[in-house]
Amino acid sequence: MTRPTRSDAGRELSGAGSTMTSMATLYRNGEVYSPADPFATALLVEGDRVLFVGSDDAAEAAAFGADEVVDLAGALVVPGFVDAHVHTTQTGIGLLGLDLAGTPSLTAALDALARHVAAHPGVVLGHGWDETAWPEGRPPTTAELDRAAGDRPVYLARVDVHSAAASSALRSTVPGLTGLPGYDAEQPVTRDAHHAVRGIALASVTPAQRADAQRATRAHAAARGIVALHECGGPDIGGEDDFTGLLALAAEEPGPDVYGYWGEWRAAAKARELGAVGAGGDLYVDGALGSRTAALSTPYADDAGTSGHLYADADQIAEHLVDSVRHGTQAGFHAIGDRALAAVAEGFALAAGTVGLDRLRVGRHRVEHASMLDTALIKALVNHGAVASMQPAFEAAWGGPGGMYVQRLGAERAETLNPYAALAGVGVPLAFGSDAPVSPLDPWGTVRAAAFPHHPRHAISVRAAFAAHTRGGWRALGRDDGGMLVPGAVASFAVWAVEELVIQAPDDRVARWSTDPRAGVQGLPALGEGATPPRCLRTVVRGSTVFTGE
Repeated sequence: MTRPTRSDAGRELSGAGSTMTSMATLYRNGEVYSPADPFATALLVEGDRVLFVGSDDAAEAAAFGADEVVDLAGALVVPGFVDAHVHTTQTGIGLLGLDLAGTPSLTAALDALARHVAAHPGVVLGHGWDETAWPEGRPPTTAELDRAAGDRPVYLARVDVHSAAASSALRSTVPGLTGLPGYDAEQPVTRDAHHAVRGIALASVTPAQRADAQRATRAHAAARGIVALHECGGPDIGGEDDFTGLLALAAEEPGPDVYGYWGEWRAAAKARELGAVGAGGDLYVDGALGSRTAALSTPYADDAGTSGHLYADADQIAEHLVDSVRHGTQAGFHAIGDRALAAVAEGFALAAGTVGLDRLRVGRHRVEHASMLDTALIKALVNHGAVASMQPAFEAAWGGPGGMYVQRLGAERAETLNPYAALAGVGVPLAFGSDAPVSPLDPWGTVRAAAFPHHPRHAISVRAAFAAHTRGGWRALGRDDGGMLVPGAVASFAVWAVEELVIQAPDDRVARWSTDPRAGVQGLPALGEGATPPRCLRTVVRGSTVFTGE
């Protein structure tokens, strides 16, 4: 391969792009975010590894005639983001199908459904409606879906994917639906009824459609600087074919890496057989706040008749942990409400009594979402070496005055949710993700949400939030060397056009005492109110370019 001129390299950065891996590529004339050299402007990649980080002159001397030179033109190079909680196929279905996120009213959602039915044949799969933001203040009824869609089977998942509106045509195909917990003839289905309806709806997706959806999600992620996805699958989510198909596709086609978690109780051996890295992910201990299925210690503020649903008790959680430890596999649990998190904490304690605390801690078992934590529950996470896999976009979307959290819990309880600072302050490892399609793949938005939450006492620095969304995702996989641009590291990174770099959040200690704007501390994009969002120019996964943008 002939060495291009630097002007050619600049055009390559903004061109259509190629997924071919260069033997050696020198990236120069930028800002490289690396602990190896806080003043680095260049990065040399050979194969799938970082060979050198430093100044332009030193990097060019080390390059020995690189096969390709990319002029960064002042762009910022950072480790690629890791989204620690994703549902790849469902996200892709939303990207390619009926996306109801942001619809301003129930009427608008029904109109969108009618237009979609007129333009597309087959089962209607939609996602993203949120009645808490609608003036009608309620979800669609079965009768309203039937009027909008006629005799078409319709499955419309609520934004949290823990309940769904379903048409009569779809309901009629689900055996025994009327006898399942969570069934209602006119209202959205929840709990077991929802799982049954979702299973039938997703079974309508052909293997080709499923693969297209998975490709769409991986391409969408790559365009946002994401280099790895933690897929959370399971028998009640997408099924085995969906899970193994995604892992095979990701292994064969360029794009972000995919690491699978299989959520099935006491099935650590099966998880390994399926190619999973862990027996967890969305292993449901409870549901979600928006659907009023998250398990609370006291009733919901807007429905005193329910305190949610606990799907697993401490004994079952302990059994799953013990099974995972004995198979050398990481476990993980979906837990949002304080009653669910208390059951998880008790389950950890019971498991430690069986396998030993040290043996349990080394597994870095995960708690997904971990929203309603108090001091005692945080202490339990610390004691048992658990990882908190969290989604700050939830707080950004549903927190604050008048938000869904306040509606469901009341202001006092809502203010306690998502205590990032309390967790980070005592050393609980944080891994950030989106839970897409629940919230969008938007990594800088996730960092901003954790650094500037509605309740400032929960805020962590931009630097800490960035680490949780990059290195934290690798640490959650047990890979402590991931997420850093240092010699010898895997070359998975992204290049960003950034208007302004800042040291950290305004109240950070380093920013207060530093008199040198660099001072050996690297800057990150300004993310506060009014800041222009960074724009992804290139994403590289293990040395191969998987996205380039204008």
